[in-house]
Amino acid sequence: MMKKATSVLLAGALLGGALAGCSGTGSKEGSGDKDPKVGVAIYKFDDTFMTGVRNSIKENAEGVASVDIVDSQNSQPTQNDKIDLFISKKSDALVINPVDRTAAGVIIDKAKAADTPVVFLNREPLPEDMKKWEKVYYVGAKAAESGTMSGELIADYWKANPKADKNGDGVLQYVMLMGEPGHQDAELRTKFSVDAIVNAGIKVEKVAEDTGMWDRVKGQEKMAAFLSAHGDKIEAVLANNDDMALGAIEALKAAGYFKGDKTMPVVGVDATAPALEALKEGTLLGTVLNDAANQGKASVVLASLLAKGESPTMENVGYEITDNQYIWISYKKNYERQHG
Repeated sequence: MMKKATSVLLAGALLGGALAGCSGTGSKEGSGDKDPKVGVAIYKFDDTFMTGVRNSIKENAEGVASVDIVDSQNSQPTQNDKIDLFISKKSDALVINPVDRTAAGVIIDKAKAADTPVVFLNREPLPEDMKKWEKVYYVGAKAAESGTMSGELIADYWKANPKADKNGDGVLQYVMLMGEPGHQDAELRTKFSVDAIVNAGIKVEKVAEDTGMWDRVKGQEKMAAFLSAHGDKIEAVLANNDDMALGAIEALKAAGYFKGDKTMPVVGVDATAPALEALKEGTLLGTVLNDAANQGKASVVLASLLAKGESPTMENVGYEITDNQYIWISYKKNYERQHG
């Protein structure tokens, strides 16, 4: 009986050792005990842009950290449970893409109590929450910048194509597909895209505005409703991200656009692979590169350094750190559709 029990214990120890080498979904295989354990919670896995970020985290974790990447399923309570589990499993650092940016304060309190450094990603916590602890960082892009670039794409097109003014009134009539209400990217991209058009000396009129929740299907549904209500009055489509822009394009195609001379300038943000295909196809006017690769890389490198108790600097992270807590990844205009 004792011999059998010893065998079971030995097998259990071997199995535990094997499992320790794999930290879960997205973990780096064969990382060994020296790599810090970093728990990563993404707001939802089926977001196109965040899929790019997630892939970058996995790729750049090689030789740097053992990462466990989980899906919060667009539910803050679910994400809170995942974070509690990371902390209970003694993760050395956290990378959190919050479902609700206003929940960051509670997450920081939990992380601070466990002395677990946390890097927030893509959804910026409120400034007062960021000030709660020195081991809190943010990696993302300045949403206002992407909004300005989106607006400039539309302004350039409008000036280069007199026929874009369908009714000849000298006013650009546009519709806006917004992201999630309360999300800083949605609010700032909406405001600054329109501001950029106005600053280019173009008069504007908002025909309609609604939220597509960053989702392609919802973008298509909202655009179909816009077309049903306003038809040819619409002269441009601004979308807070590429998925909604691509959904709008599907609705426009169903309404007979992109056949012959019937076209519509549509812009998005993210420069996802499907959006770049739409650029080549000629249905998407332009998009702004939201650099998923560098956001993912900066996040996991920063988290690994914090996990080891090192002070992050430009030299060891590879990115400029502003105000001791922020890494900003710049946007870039990206468009190929002909203006003529």
